[in-house]
Amino acid sequence: MVKKLPKTKKVGPTRGLGPRYGSAVRKRYIKVITELKRPHKCPNCGFVRVHRESVGVWKCKKCSYTFAGGAYTPMTKLGVVARRAAKGLPVEETAKEAAKAAAVEPATEEETE
Repeated sequence: MVKKLPKTKKVGPTRGLGPRYGSAVRKRYIKVITELKRPHKCPNCGFVRVHRESVGVWKCKKCSYTFAGGAYTPMTKLGVVARRAAKGLPVEETAKEAAKAAAVEPATEEETE
């Protein structure tokens, strides 16, 4: 009689998907969900307390500032470019700001408290 090994549990955002939907779709899903769940900085008070209320609606838990953003991130690249264009800055500076917004900023001890 051969013993069956217990199934290993998948951990992470794709734990419930199993082998379905293909690896490329699962990797893209992981990327989107991890960006959604990571802590975000509040544009009003600067603390890392922003969470998504619903699609496109973000709220700071510290100062109760509610604002519109992207579906999965509070600040989108297009939103940064549009804000800079509305202020009248040159396109070169706008592209640099969009690249900065896309970079992941590590949280300091002050921001996490």
